[in-house]
Amino acid sequence: MSSFFSDGGDDGPGSEPGLRERIWRTIFLSDTKSGQIFDVILLILIGASVAIVMLESVETLRSLHGYKFLILEWFFTLIFTVEYGVRLWAVRKKRRYALSFFGIVDLLSILPTYVAIFFVGTQYLMVIRILRLLRMFRVLKMAHHFGQANVLMNALKSSAPKISVFLFFILTLVSIEGTLMYIVEGGSNPGFSSIPQSIYWAIVTVTTVGYGDVAPLTVVGKILSSVIMLSGFAIIAVPAGIVTAEIGRENLALRMDRRKCDQCGWTGHDPAAIYCKHCGCKLHV
Repeated sequence: MSSFFSDGGDDGPGSEPGLRERIWRTIFLSDTKSGQIFDVILLILIGASVAIVMLESVETLRSLHGYKFLILEWFFTLIFTVEYGVRLWAVRKKRRYALSFFGIVDLLSILPTYVAIFFVGTQYLMVIRILRLLRMFRVLKMAHHFGQANVLMNALKSSAPKISVFLFFILTLVSIEGTLMYIVEGGSNPGFSSIPQSIYWAIVTVTTVGYGDVAPLTVVGKILSSVIMLSGFAIIAVPAGIVTAEIGRENLALRMDRRKCDQCGWTGHDPAAIYCKHCGCKLHV
């Protein structure tokens, strides 16, 4: 998860002296005054650009200020385009940055405006810029919270096989339930006009969403739907229990090392580690 903060930058400060290193430290790190100011200004610009995209979707505002919104969209896009270019220029490992999480988000945040020249409406995809606000964790010295994100990601990966089997079981179950409802209700209820339509109703019912647009009319159909609805509560609890158990295992593994890096605040190091796996600074015993 180190790419969340370094964005695929140099392995450490001072690796490339001169103007490029100073710019790299300013735009990729927050350990200098200029870097902190840059990040704060960047976050303000990102928040303002996302607000403009949202306001433009309001018909009354778009009819009154459509031209102003267009100018502001291009203004923000040009700023972010220059910023992305500077990031590519300043970083040593350009490929690593370009393929990192933030590198991809930085690119996707500027593309919609240019694509909108050929495909009207795609400019609203600029709302993806909101993902760039994740940098506030670095600005606010909250980098250590991403250690918990690692726990969640590892738990989800460990849970994937079990959840896959569970989803296959649910798919099989709703297929059977939907077919039964089609047999019971299909002749008299237009909401169950086909097996796929009945399976859709079963999925909506099992997940306890219950739009209410389709309901059984026969007694047998109501009894069967009641069983399906009651089973939905138990079904929803299964994946939550699987993930919770995996998170417990991950937290248990992290308890072996509670050291916190004095430089970046990162926690969750290997018990035998001497240096921080995020910033490379020496860890205190």
